[in-house]
Amino acid sequence: MARVLALVLPLGLDTFAIAAALGMTRLSAAQRIRISLLFAAFEGGMPVVGLLVGAGLGLVIGGWSEYIAIVALAGLGAYMLFGPEEKDEERVKGLVSGAGFAVIGLGLSVSLDELAIGFSLGLLNVPVVPAIVLIAAQAFVVSQVGFALGGRVGEATREGAERLAGAVLIVIAAALGIAKFLGH
Repeated sequence: MARVLALVLPLGLDTFAIAAALGMTRLSAAQRIRISLLFAAFEGGMPVVGLLVGAGLGLVIGGWSEYIAIVALAGLGAYMLFGPEEKDEERVKGLVSGAGFAVIGLGLSVSLDELAIGFSLGLLNVPVVPAIVLIAAQAFVVSQVGFALGGRVGEATREGAERLAGAVLIVIAAALGIAKFLGH
């Protein structure tokens, strides 16, 4: 369960950053609930897709699967930590009022890191159901907190939360790598 929590908690920081940007747009209560449910659905569903890919790939690559999962986590963390800065507020303002593909784009914008986590879940044999339930629940709760605090939190804080999430994922990958190395 500790592995599950270690993988889930950093995802909340990224979701918070986007939700806080959306919170600056002064969403109605209905919009906040709708978007939180959208985030929970996408963030709970993407790990399943990643899991299916990771489990299938794990069968093909055998003993190397845990090493690849560790590298995938470290890569995601590095991207979140050192990747290009995006102005969340500008990126999502247009998506909130949209429908159809715009809403799908909003859901995808918060769930691509969960795809990588799902891939790692499959390769690391982490308990799937608790992980998916926790990911979806944290998405809903953290987005509500982000919406509420959005008008009060500055861009630097949101960017800092994303960077912190990346650093935590790198630390988790390093810890898993050390444990794997020492275990052999």
